Amino acid sequence: MKHLRRMLGSPDILNRNLKPTRIIVLSFIGIILVGTGLLALPVAARGPGAPGLFTAFFTATSAVCVTGLTLVDTYTYWSPFGQAVILVLIQIGGLGFMSFISIFYFLLNKRVGLRQRLVMMESMNLTEIEGVVAMMRHVIIGTLLFEFLGAVILSGCFIPEFGLAGGIWRGVFHAVSAFCNAGFDIMGSHAMFSNLQTYVDQPLILVTLAVLILIGSIGFYVWEDILKRRRSRRLHVHSRMVLIVTAVLVLLGMWMYLGLEWNNPESIGGMSVGKKLLVSFFQSISTRTTGFDAIGQSTLTGDTKVLSMLLMFIGGSSGSTAGGVKTGTVGILVLTVISVLRGRRKLILFERRIPPGQIINAATLVCLGFLLALAGGVYLSAANGAAVIDALFESVAAYSTAGMTIGLAKTASLGSQFLIIFYMFFGKIGVMSLSIAFMMGDKKAVQYTYPEERVIIG
Repeated sequence: MKHLRRMLGSPDILNRNLKPTRIIVLSFIGIILVGTGLLALPVAARGPGAPGLFTAFFTATSAVCVTGLTLVDTYTYWSPFGQAVILVLIQIGGLGFMSFISIFYFLLNKRVGLRQRLVMMESMNLTEIEGVVAMMRHVIIGTLLFEFLGAVILSGCFIPEFGLAGGIWRGVFHAVSAFCNAGFDIMGSHAMFSNLQTYVDQPLILVTLAVLILIGSIGFYVWEDILKRRRSRRLHVHSRMVLIVTAVLVLLGMWMYLGLEWNNPESIGGMSVGKKLLVSFFQSISTRTTGFDAIGQSTLTGDTKVLSMLLMFIGGSSGSTAGGVKTGTVGILVLTVISVLRGRRKLILFERRIPPGQIINAATLVCLGFLLALAGGVYLSAANGAAVIDALFESVAAYSTAGMTIGLAKTASLGSQFLIIFYMFFGKIGVMSLSIAFMMGDKKAVQYTYPEERVIIG
C-alpha cells in the first residue's frame, strides 16, 4: 500500500514534460503492448503452444480500442484466461486509463492534483476542469452499476443454456462488451463467428444489450448533465443535441433497415413482423457504435451496407465509449447547412450561438475521416481483390471502431491487417487528439493579419 501511495504521489506517473493528450495516447499504446504480451502467453490459448504474436497484437488493439474486429473466434481460440485479459482490456479501453488510476486515488482518499485533473478532462473530452473529479467518480460508479444490472439480466438468460458458471461468465462478458461498445462476443460454442445470430428470437437479450450500448454511447458529460439538472429543458445545448440526434439516428436507422431488408430472404425477409422490428432496432443501434451482429452483415444488400457505413461513420457521442466522428459533430454540420440554406450567417441552437471555430473543427474532422476511410477502402480492395463496397465497409468499421464486419479482416493480407490496426488506434484516439499531441506542438499566437480576399464558391 505504501508503494502504491508513493507511485500515485510521484510526478513520474503523469510526467510533467508531457501534455495531457500525449499522456493519453502513450497510455493506450502501453496498455496495448501489455495486453499483447499477456495474450501471447501459452495459457491464453485453448490449443497447445503460444498464440501467434500478431494475432495477440491485433486482438489487444481491437479490445483496447473497443472495436471488436478479430482474426480468430474469441471463444474457440482464447482460453478463459485469454478471454479475461480481453475483458479487462475492453474495460480499460472503454473508460480510459485515467479512470483506473482514479480508482486508486479514491480508494486511498488521496487528493487529485491539477495535472491529474487535466488528464481526466482530456480523457473525457471536457472543455473545463471544474467538477471533473466528481464527474469521474460518477462515471466509475455509474459504469459498475449499469454493467452489474446488465450482467444480472443476461446471466439469467444464459444460465439455463450454459449452466451457472458459463451463464454468469457470458452475462458479465457481454454486459461489459456492450456497455463499452466493444462488440466482442464469446458465443462461438454455437458456431465460429456466429456472434448473436442464434438469439434473434430472444428480445430480452437483444433489448438489454441495446440499452447498455445506448447508455455507454451517449457520453459521460450527458450523464452528468442529466444527473444534475433532471429536467430536459434545463440540459446544456450539447446534451440536448446529443439526445435528439441519437434518437433520430436510432429510429431513422431502424426504419431504413426495415424497408431495405424487408424482402431479403438472406437477412430478415423470412422473419415475422415482430422479429423484423426487433432485429432492425438492434441493428440500428449496434451498427453505429458496437458491432454485435444478429443477422450476418454479408447477407445485407448493397444499399443496406451503404446505410451501415453511414451509421458507423457517425458513431456515438463525444466523451463516451463509442467511436465515429460523433453525433455532435454531425449535428453541428447538418444544422449549419440548414442555417446557410435559410440565409443565416450564424448558427443559433437552443437560443445559443455556436462559435465558428467549432463548425470549422467539425468540418475538418468529418473531411479527414471521410478521406481516411475512402483511402483505406481503396487499398483494401486493391490489395485483397475484394469488392469496393465490402472493402469500404471494413475500412469504415475499423476507423469508426464500430466493429461490424463482413469477414474481410480475418482473410486480408498482412499489410491490410496492419492498416486495420492503425485505423482502429487512430479512430479511438481521434484525428484531432493525435494532431494536437504530436504534430502541432506549442504554437505562438500570430501577431499580424493578412488582407481579406474572397474566393468564388459554388
